[in-house]
Amino acid sequence: MRYIVSVIDRTTGSATPAEMAAIDVYNEQLQADGHWVFACGLGAPSTATVIDGRGEQAVVTEGAFQESQEYVSGFWILEAPGLDVALGLAAEGSKACNRRVEVRPLLGG
Repeated sequence: MRYIVSVIDRTTGSATPAEMAAIDVYNEQLQADGHWVFACGLGAPSTATVIDGRGEQAVVTEGAFQESQEYVSGFWILEAPGLDVALGLAAEGSKACNRRVEVRPLLGG
């Protein structure tokens, strides 16, 4: 099963060189153990654009759909045989990036 592990932060691109080195080691271990699917950082909410195409004409709004002091600043997509393994991997990721993370199963696909 696949899981998304979202990194929760107050800013984008705030990792220190030591944190980036720990993240690199974590990523390499995920790849070596066959848990790696994909990972990346995300731009700040101020760079977001929300599009609502439910009406006759799409409504485009600049900025995030939700105001918050904390937001998802990056994520990993992991392959794990079950939630317990995913939670263990997420705990290692949280330690590596020195941030809280949220784990959710991906539905379908």
